[in-house]
Order: sequence, then C-alpha cells, then structure tokens
Amino acid sequence: MTEPNALEKTNRINLLFDFYGALLTEKQRTFLQFYFHDDYSLGEIAAESGISRQAVYEHIKRAEAALQEYEEKLGLLRKHEERLKRAEELEPVLADLGGECAEAIRSQIRRMISLD
Repeated sequence: MTEPNALEKTNRINLLFDFYGALLTEKQRTFLQFYFHDDYSLGEIAAESGISRQAVYEHIKRAEAALQEYEEKLGLLRKHEERLKRAEELEPVLADLGGECAEAIRSQIRRMISLD
C-alpha cells in the first residue's frame, strides 16, 4: 500500500473507531489502538499480548471488518462528513450575511457538529 493510501486508511479507521469503538470487543479495541493510534508493529503487539503475529493480524482485520460493517449499517461517519460538508457550504452565505446573526448561526452549526 502506498503512503497516501496508508494514511487515508489509518485516518478512516481512526474515525470509524471514534464512532463504533465501543461496539468492538476489548481485544479488538486494544489491538486497533496499539496498531493505528500508537503505531505499534504487529510483532510488538504480539510480544505484548503473548500471541503470534498472525493472530494479531487476524484480530485487527476482523476488527476493521466489523467497523466497516457498522458503518455500512448505521452510516454515522457518512452522516458526520455530510454535515461537515454542508456546514462548509454555508460559510460563504454567512460571510455575506455578517454581523451577530451570522455569528449566532456559526455557533449553532459548531454545536450541531460537536454532537457527533
């Protein structure tokens, strides 16, 4: 995998983890955190956990698949990204509007996005 693709994948997994991490098993959460958040290698995770590198790889792949499945069914990340896109599209309108009203709307948009 090329570096940009690896970075995109890592970012996506981290976002999915933020939304769905609580739905994973303890072991899946731990391995994903080590691998994607803390940048441990498969060998380092295996040594830390007392299992084979292959077993770690399989746990991580199953956890990734579970996160993707949750996203396909629930779409929380897709909806979050859509909200961010629409908020961005409102910015030029708010810039034209100006004043206290525009700032109040910006504040409400920020609050709406932070609900995720």
